[in-house]
Parts: sequence; C-alpha cells; structure tokens
Amino acid sequence: MTDSRIAKAQLGTGGPEVGVQGLGCMGMSFAYGPTDAEEARATLERALELGVTLYDTADAYGQGENEEFLSPFFRAHRDEVVIATKFALTIPPDEPTKRIIRNDPPYIRQAVEASLKRLNVDVIDLYYMHRRDVNVPIEETVGAMAELVREGKVKQLGLSEVTGGELRAAQAVHPIAAVQSEWSLFSRDIEAGVVPAARELGVTLVPYSPLGRGFLTGSFTNADTELTEGDFRRRQPRFTGDNAAANAALLEPIRAVAKAHDASVGQIALAWVHQQASVHDLPVIPIPGTRRRTRIEENTAATRIVLSEADLGVLDAIASQVSGNRYADMSFSSAGRE
Repeated sequence: MTDSRIAKAQLGTGGPEVGVQGLGCMGMSFAYGPTDAEEARATLERALELGVTLYDTADAYGQGENEEFLSPFFRAHRDEVVIATKFALTIPPDEPTKRIIRNDPPYIRQAVEASLKRLNVDVIDLYYMHRRDVNVPIEETVGAMAELVREGKVKQLGLSEVTGGELRAAQAVHPIAAVQSEWSLFSRDIEAGVVPAARELGVTLVPYSPLGRGFLTGSFTNADTELTEGDFRRRQPRFTGDNAAANAALLEPIRAVAKAHDASVGQIALAWVHQQASVHDLPVIPIPGTRRRTRIEENTAATRIVLSEADLGVLDAIASQVSGNRYADMSFSSAGRE
C-alpha cells in the first residue's frame, strides 16, 4: 500500500523539518461561518496522521478563541507539532471590517504572553508579525521579536504580508524563518519582489489561502448567495457580484487539467502551489485551511501530483484574468506597498 504520509521540508535555514503541507486553522472557529467543533478536532488528528506537523493560528482569530480551541490538541501532541501563531492584528467584534495594526515593542510583549497563556505552552515554535504597521520601523519590531527568541519564549520568527525590501531589512536584524503571504493560481503578486528576496535569504514561503479561500475548489461561486451572513468571504471583492461570475469561469481550464490527472479542481490548485518550490527554487509549505477530514485527505494527496510544463502553461495564464482585488483594502497587504 502506498504511504499516505506527506513528504517533509525544512522550515527556514537550520529550522525543523515539517510536513511539506501545513494546516491553516483559522476557519475551525472563526471567519467562515458555523463549524462542527467535533469534526474540526477529528480533522486535526487526521492531519497529524497524514504527516501534517505545521499548524497555523493567530491571536486575531476570534480574539484568541482559535488559539484556545487548538490548545488541547497541541498539548496532547506537543513533541510532534510545530505551532505557528501571530501578533499585530486586532479585529473589533463589533466592527468586523475594521483592522487595528500594532507593531510596537510593548504591544509585542503583551501579545506573546497572552498567546502563550491561551495556547498553554512554554514556547511558540514560529511567531509571525501578522501585518505591518508602517509607522513603526521594521527593525524595531524585529528587534523586539528577537528578544523573545533570546528569552526562550519563541523559537523562530516569521513575517506576514511584507515586501521584499521589508524582508531584507528584517533579516539584517535577526534570521527570518518564514514569510506568509497569499499565493495561489489567483494571487501571484508576491512573485515580483517577495519570492526573489526569500530565495536569496533562505526564507521559507508559507502560502496562505492557496485554494483561494475555497473558491478554487469550486465549493462556491458567489459569496453573496451561497455563504452565510457572518462569512468573511462576503466582504472580499473577488467572490461577489460580477467579479464572482467572471472568476468562476476561470475554473474551467483548471477542471480540464484536473480531469487529465483524475484529480479534483482543488488538488490541481494546490499542486500548482507546491510545484512553485521547484519553479522558484525555494522551500514552499502551503497551509490550506479545512475543518473536515475528507478535505485534509484530499489536500495532502495533492502533494503527490506532478504537473507537466503544458499543465503549468495553462494554469499560469489564469492569474492575469482574475477580476477584483483579494482584499477590499489592499493597504494591509504587501502588494499595496511594493
């Protein structure tokens, strides 16, 4: 019988080996509408059985509720998992469209202590700056994060949605293990500056939303009519109105490739992201999110699909045709500052 466990990749220069695909845990308790907590917990266990060892959360997901939800699983498997969480972003529950960004050292120390308590662990394996506050020099922010490493509260540092220049400036202060940014068939802006910088510096790319927040699986085609009122995706331009209709049509070439590989549309979208490791010559560990065991099995199986040059040619042409930005306000993304 073929081993169903996924391969491994190194997380940052000199870092630990983790499964070549991680798990984005946000949707298990936040942002994507009602969830089945029991099934979500079973999904965490199944992911570990399949070799997924990098688990991604953030203090912003439900004001810490996501970290608390994951804590029992992390405690039960502490020696087997790599815990990634983040600071810097606050989403007021009474203003879900508002974003408050803080990168100042006193806030960082407050945030890490709160995350350690919610996670109920002694050390965070990978600690990310979730979003960039342009009013605080990144050298100052990373300097404060580096202190946490020296104190043993954090093992490795990561950055999310930074530009290539910001990554280089951060690396000059302390080694950065990973950069997390949106990267998918629909979102390729990081290839201009971030990917070359990461390759040059030996930084691992951790793509979030590699399945376009579910759109690239074909599970929904219009957020306005198909998703629940509280679903975060109803506020993203690509998934509503005329943009949604135009982007749904872009799934057709993916379906053609999927049929040739006897795979799902989502598996082809994920395989494309995985294959960027060889295309761009750097470690790539995507973190597709799911809360169902069947999806984790489908997603990890995508790590074994190899796309041909002809497949890549078809798929590479899609991004330039996408309608709408990935966020209503792109100022919080690296693309808004490149």
